[in-house]
Amino acid sequence: MKKPIRLLTALLLLGLVLTPATLALAQDGDIAPAPIVNDEGGPVAIAGQMDYSNPIITLGVAQPLIVLEDQAGFIDRNEGFIFPVESQVLGQITGDFFNPPFDWNLSLPIEPQGTLRDVDNDGEEDPGVMTFAVAYWTNTFGDPYLEQRDQSGGGWSTAFATTRINSDPSGKGEVIGGKYIVWAPDDQQGFPSGFGEDGKLFTADDPIVLLPAGYTVVDMDAEPFTFDRASRPNMELIEPESLVLNDFSDMSYAEAFDAMLDLFRRKYAFTELKNIDWDAKSAEFRPRFEAADAEHDSLIYRRALRDFIWSIPDGHLSGPFVREDFIEATQGGVGLAMRDVEDGRTIVNFVTPDGPGDRAGVELGAEILTWNGQPINDYIAGIVPFSSPFSADHVRRLQQLRYGTRAPLDSEVELTFKNPGDDAEQAVVLTPEAESESFSVSSFNVGRTGAELPVEFRLLDNGLGYVKLYSFSDNELLTVQLWERMMETLNQSGIPGLIIDMRQNGGGSGFLADQMAAYFFDEPLELGKSGYYDETLGEFYFDEDRIERFYLPDETLRYSGPVAVITGPNCASACEFFTHDMSLDRRADIVANYPTAGLGGAQDFFQMPDFEMLQISIGRPVDADGNIIIENVGVPPTIRVPVTEETLFADSDTLLETAIAAVSRIALPYGAMVNEGSALSQPSGVPVEAAATEEPVATEEPAATEEPAATEEPAAVETPAEEAAATEAPVGEPAATEEPTAKPAATEAAVEEPAATEEPSATEAPIEEPTVTEEAPAADVTPEAPATASGTVTIVSTGRVLVRSLPEQAGAILGFVNNGDVYTLLEQSADGAWLKIDFGSNGGWISAALAQVSE
Repeated sequence: MKKPIRLLTALLLLGLVLTPATLALAQDGDIAPAPIVNDEGGPVAIAGQMDYSNPIITLGVAQPLIVLEDQAGFIDRNEGFIFPVESQVLGQITGDFFNPPFDWNLSLPIEPQGTLRDVDNDGEEDPGVMTFAVAYWTNTFGDPYLEQRDQSGGGWSTAFATTRINSDPSGKGEVIGGKYIVWAPDDQQGFPSGFGEDGKLFTADDPIVLLPAGYTVVDMDAEPFTFDRASRPNMELIEPESLVLNDFSDMSYAEAFDAMLDLFRRKYAFTELKNIDWDAKSAEFRPRFEAADAEHDSLIYRRALRDFIWSIPDGHLSGPFVREDFIEATQGGVGLAMRDVEDGRTIVNFVTPDGPGDRAGVELGAEILTWNGQPINDYIAGIVPFSSPFSADHVRRLQQLRYGTRAPLDSEVELTFKNPGDDAEQAVVLTPEAESESFSVSSFNVGRTGAELPVEFRLLDNGLGYVKLYSFSDNELLTVQLWERMMETLNQSGIPGLIIDMRQNGGGSGFLADQMAAYFFDEPLELGKSGYYDETLGEFYFDEDRIERFYLPDETLRYSGPVAVITGPNCASACEFFTHDMSLDRRADIVANYPTAGLGGAQDFFQMPDFEMLQISIGRPVDADGNIIIENVGVPPTIRVPVTEETLFADSDTLLETAIAAVSRIALPYGAMVNEGSALSQPSGVPVEAAATEEPVATEEPAATEEPAATEEPAAVETPAEEAAATEAPVGEPAATEEPTAKPAATEAAVEEPAATEEPSATEAPIEEPTVTEEAPAADVTPEAPATASGTVTIVSTGRVLVRSLPEQAGAILGFVNNGDVYTLLEQSADGAWLKIDFGSNGGWISAALAQVSE
């Protein structure tokens, strides 16, 4: 375009300060050129620094990027805008991302490939300008450039960019300062020189100036804006106020308590849901912090802080680990572990060989009646586990049962019990010993070494796929690559079904969890939303324009076969959102003894004195009707396996066997029941003979009323591995298996002792996935009529052997038998390849190659 330009030569020569009115003149008249500082022809490269105070931003980060970011999304207020790949210029991180502050640099292309936008509001159609920010991103999906999923759906940066944004949830990500890099194709393009009366950028009341051709850095923190043409400007990536770490570490203990309490009053997401009276907590706990100040006693302070956190029923939280208290309370054991069973009894599910309980005659399966003179239920209800606090009652109960068998070494335990098959009650006095075996066996993290990959996939001998999904907070790039490799294998090999084992998944990034679930769907379902406290409004705000949803991967990476998800009380936070996602449209069966952990809130960190880094739940996930989901209740199983003597003492993994049956569409073992109703309701089970026969279908219309808001940030910092797992006396503080980090996340409770939120129950902890030995392939002919036979059959196999309903591989799986088991031979197939044994009520067929027949 041609615009007459008044040079205002006299004013420029005199160096007079230009006001916005002078700069822009009348919007319908001549437009003044932008006053330039440091005119060196325009930027050719940019350098800068990024600092962050909050370690939560590093959760799962594997490939941090510095990117020249196209700001057309903000100009258009289009939250679905995807940065064109050709516009993405990648910079270099020249320092250590994980040790801030770090340096970065970025070389500008001679002619960028961004999006032109006409922003001068003159009513004429002009070529416009390309507007950029430099921003930090992390790459997780696909190639090194940012795609829709990397961009969390699109839009523009609201954190760690050269722009400064309104960080209130209701602020809609409005740019309120910082710096832009603007490229103009000629010297006739207008750009704002200020925010205008409405305080917003790129709106009709912006004052406008003309930019020179090429690059110009626009400083929006000045009034009016300044326009810099230095060749190598320095710029900062700005940490938004919403992510700045709340640091109370320099305060006195009492002052830090007051600051912490104020933070919880304002930002804690579940005050009303959990009926928390913060005034009452102040009255209860502040005197203890004052006493710690008066005595200059860190131990008094740390115990007070621990007990305050334990008083909040939220499994995402964790207080200080007071090592000496833990050792004193748990060092001694009586060689017993306990569990509740379906009929209401509390029984012994583990006896340490030659331990105090064993020597006193307590047998496996014994019913515990009293403990130290109290009825067992009263005794258990009074236990405060070191893995506190808990969101859900069933998780608390399991941990109370676990810690209830520990006692100081110099104490005595009076026990009344009744052994199996014995009507007589027995009373014994046990002296605790320094044994940890009975404690370790009931750990939710039993079997974990900390060396596991985030995704571990294999094929079972029966041809089904099986994957252990350990975390959503590990290396995200590696996690997705392993996940997609599995998807390729499933599809290319025609795998008929998949079992996803989530029993030891403590959570991580809720957004990653949602997008990994999307690989099983063909529709971009909406999943809900989360609300956060808004300082300006003084209340929690839910942005109706920010709905969590699936962003579908390439069709070749989606799997449509039947799926079962195994969960339990150690499936926490992001794991629960993944589980709930998989229950949508009945896409998968959820198999478990118990609901998941019930941790629904997105997390943030805060710093207290004496190096205590703690968490607070700040995000409130709701469904389409505004109902809070996940928190307190978890996700119940759609197929519940009861906790009975049969399941507790089975030599096999009862949940895996049930999941195999569900995927195979055969009768459910162990009295498993299908739960009817909403995926978030508490289960009401009805026994059935088999799982639903229809294939899971992803409908075209999302069921918005049942979908959770799996926030982009709920992350879970995985809880530490069992500190007493391998030692007789607990030594030292546990090392967390996953570092707490990243954006406010539904982090896993990072407690000193394996938080109850991160451990499967003793029966659920996969001691070892069963090795299933499949029969030799039957000949591709119609089986001949079986012949009657007699004798005994001894199973000879390195693994477990499938029992089928027919003498062929197409027969339904009835169950499993093990090496060394002996059965009566009922029949033999005509070709001699199959043997029928007295398995179950009607018998079943096994491969003759895996058995030895005796007359």
